[in-house]
Amino acid sequence: MKDKAIQVKGLKKSFKTTEVLKGVDFEVEKGSIFALLGSNGAGKTTIVRILTTLLKQDGGTAVVNGFDVAAKPDRVRQSISLTGQFAAVDEILTGRENLIMIAKLRHLDNPRQVADDLLKRFGLTDAADRRASTYSGGMRRRLDIAMSLIGKPQLIFLDEPTTGLDPEARIEVWKTVKELAANGTTVFLTTQMLDEAEQLANQIAILHEGRIIVSGTLEELKKLFPPAKVEYVEKQPTLEEIFLAIIGKKEEK
Repeated sequence: MKDKAIQVKGLKKSFKTTEVLKGVDFEVEKGSIFALLGSNGAGKTTIVRILTTLLKQDGGTAVVNGFDVAAKPDRVRQSISLTGQFAAVDEILTGRENLIMIAKLRHLDNPRQVADDLLKRFGLTDAADRRASTYSGGMRRRLDIAMSLIGKPQLIFLDEPTTGLDPEARIEVWKTVKELAANGTTVFLTTQMLDEAEQLANQIAILHEGRIIVSGTLEELKKLFPPAKVEYVEKQPTLEEIFLAIIGKKEEK
């Protein structure tokens, strides 16, 4: 069995009288891209906030990189990075200055070298000395992800990383995410965009009404979809069709 980067069992969370998570279970393998799918308000960001120690669960357990998030939050924080829905770059600073600032905050040796290496890796060298406020959406998101990789975290959380980006910028971010996984980083991705999960994820889980209703590879999810009518060419279902079929089945019960 592969090592697990995340193990979640019976996770529960309520806000006042609203039960958002009703006993969530899933595991994420090290070095994989795991996509958590769900509609707006399904509880995806709540799960991310619990796993990144920003929010305490009401019940259940969550273990990240071998550390219990409730018992050892400091150890969890040292081994992860979080990129939220909106780029957290300082727009007054240049791309290089943003990276140097984070490297200094993480007490790394030679922050300038760290910044230069990341600028090169993310294709931002030519724009390194421009203010981040002049960057396109895709460049800003690439800089944001580069900042979150300083200190080489084992696991990176990307909460709807392509929200508000145009198609070209989305493809740029997808390429970056694939490269992260190829270099051994575990990626936990939340998205409403089904084509994004289809493009990127080794494993997909669908969160619906507070529970994970299905989890598996794209191929495994395709097997849950009714077989295609054989016409001239057998049509493969898209993840969107699978998602809607699975959710529809749950709502009928």
